[in-house]
Amino acid sequence: MTSHDVQAAQTAGFLPVILGTNIHGYTHARSFHEVYGVKPLMIGKIKLGFTWDSTILAMDLHQDITDDDAFLRILTDKARQLNAEYQVPLLLVPSTDIYVELVSRHREVLGQHYLMNTPDEPVRQKFMDKQRFYELAAEHGVDIPETQVHQVGEPFELEVDRFPVIIKPANPNQWWMNQHKIAGHQKVYRLTTAQEVADVVAAVEASDYRGALIIQEFIPGDDTNIWDSVLYVNTEGQCELVTLGRVALQEHESHLVGSYTAIVSQYDESLMLTYKNFLEAVGYTGVANVDIKFDPRDRKYKVMEINARPGRSSYYTALLGHPVMKYLVDDLVHGKRKELTLAQGDALFHVAPRYILRKYVTNPEVRSEVNRLIKQGKATNPLWYRADRSPKRLAYLAGRHFRQGKKYEASTWRDGLS
Repeated sequence: MTSHDVQAAQTAGFLPVILGTNIHGYTHARSFHEVYGVKPLMIGKIKLGFTWDSTILAMDLHQDITDDDAFLRILTDKARQLNAEYQVPLLLVPSTDIYVELVSRHREVLGQHYLMNTPDEPVRQKFMDKQRFYELAAEHGVDIPETQVHQVGEPFELEVDRFPVIIKPANPNQWWMNQHKIAGHQKVYRLTTAQEVADVVAAVEASDYRGALIIQEFIPGDDTNIWDSVLYVNTEGQCELVTLGRVALQEHESHLVGSYTAIVSQYDESLMLTYKNFLEAVGYTGVANVDIKFDPRDRKYKVMEINARPGRSSYYTALLGHPVMKYLVDDLVHGKRKELTLAQGDALFHVAPRYILRKYVTNPEVRSEVNRLIKQGKATNPLWYRADRSPKRLAYLAGRHFRQGKKYEASTWRDGLS
């Protein structure tokens, strides 16, 4: 902390405290720095090159932060320290599912020290538990893929009859906690035979994971059939912002599938209002990130999941002139209320190098859009930020620039997508 950092926070009228040291956290920090000139405090568990040695944020690492008792102790002790030093409200922003869970579970205590807008715990549980989420979505007429739920520990018989199929956990946080105990563990499985499904189920049954498994028909199409929506629902339960984007490319390593590396902005009023109305109807508050896939067989947009936080690609809201972090600040710090905005614009968000986009975005329509936006100067990689002048971090990003090419060449997730 420097006197300049304190002055910047006092001028802004708040200090952001970001939980998590990954890409998500960095794009949040950049947004706060760009809009308000404030240097957030980032609290997390491990060093990651995206954020380590950054000059636009302060870092505080704790190996035990995901332990309940330690989490509360660290956050309350830090709040007392920051209040004494900065003398401004503290804005708490969890960037990953585990931190959202911890914050929601302890919001009564944390609310004495921090401003925050995350879903109430009963609502968060419905969104985090994929079984309950799909039931909730179906009740409200939101389209979902054909889905079978298998409770681990019960007899198993495959019901989904079209391959490939996807297997993923109903409880992602419990899944990651048990990842080293599941033989052949993956974030998401894409399987082509009943025997492969049986083998994965058996491996999970032999582990300590005791949540449910979600087994879904794989919706045909490559990455460009995936869509993304970011919404902000204020603390009174009214939606103020909806953005929409079409995925041009996602990560192709099996443990990172579902993490988007390029998004082209889109606009579809009917689709955007569908998710706005759903979140308001179920009493959701906070930032939501909707993962969607377009099914060409029935031409429906089917929701894969809704994350109760900003996604790592949610910075594209800033490229449309509506930084979602600003909505958070206006709501919590300034008590401002906004009319609903269905954002429109022309932007390409990407965290993969352009040479990878040119090689791996093969859909002609989306490829043309990507090339156009690059040529028109409307493409932004938020990891490269002029105001962040850390030589160590820049060296990491330069190395990552070349490593990503090798990772895409070696990955197999893209094979057989269509």
